[in-house]
Formats: sequence, C-alpha cells, structure tokens
Amino acid sequence: MFNVGDRVVYPMHGAGVIEAIEEKEILGARKKYYVMKLPLGEMKVLVPTDSILQVGLRGVIEENEVPEVFVVLKGDQPQLSTNWNRRYRTHLEKIKSGNIYEVAEVVRNLMLRDREKGLSTGESKMLDLARQILVSELILVQNLDQSEIMHSLDIIFEQAPK
Repeated sequence: MFNVGDRVVYPMHGAGVIEAIEEKEILGARKKYYVMKLPLGEMKVLVPTDSILQVGLRGVIEENEVPEVFVVLKGDQPQLSTNWNRRYRTHLEKIKSGNIYEVAEVVRNLMLRDREKGLSTGESKMLDLARQILVSELILVQNLDQSEIMHSLDIIFEQAPK
C-alpha cells in the first residue's frame, strides 16, 4: 500500500507522485483510488488501490540505482529480429513490465536503430512513450527537470559509436 507523497511508477504511463487517496464511484462501483500526478504533461491518473499488483504499480528506483540505468543506455544493442512486428512486440512487453532497466533497453535499442536505419511510425511512437516513461522516473529520482534529463540522454547517444 502506498501513501500520499509516495513516488511511484505506473507502467505504460510513467512515474508520478500520489497526491491523494480518494473514494469514488465509477460505473456504479465505489472504490478507493490513488490520485497520481505525472510530472510530464501535468496529467493526473486514478489507480484503483485494490489492483496495484495487477497494474504493476511500484515505487521509483533509489538514486544509487541511476548509474545502472545509464549503463544499460550506453550498452551495445543486441541482435534484434529483422521482423518489425516481432521487434515491436518484444519492445512493448519490456515497456509493459514497468521495469526501468527494460524500458531503458527499449530507449537504447530504438535510439540506435533510428540512427542506423530510421524508425517506422509505430516504432517512433513507441520510442516517444518509452523515453517519456524513463524520463518521468529519472525526474523524480534525480530531482532534475525534463530538459536536463533529455540533455543527458542526448549526450549518451551522441557519444555512441555509429
């Protein structure tokens, strides 16, 4: 169970802060919800408190884990399927996992592929989503703003071998 003020990650949406726990009636059912504010886009999300395990809600990583995220981002791209659909499904599963290291892998793989061959529209949208999820968590962990985190990512991929 999380409390007001806790920093959490909601897979497929990103990281945010629990602003309140409210009881609401939605579709005729009364439930308690976490009211989560996301730092990017000033969006608010309602997460039913009784389904946090099913949706994968978790606390953000600790600051001492951030260097490992950057190790993943700087790592070599693995051999990926040449089949667009298979590659897309693999990346989508990693994003859905909510695991920051797997999301970082998706960002790395798609950034490097974009530099090499370009991305399809679907993969480009997926990169935007993965980057948003990754950046939102790093914002909360490192207490930096979006532009500072994005600048760090840009530096990593500018330095990557082509």
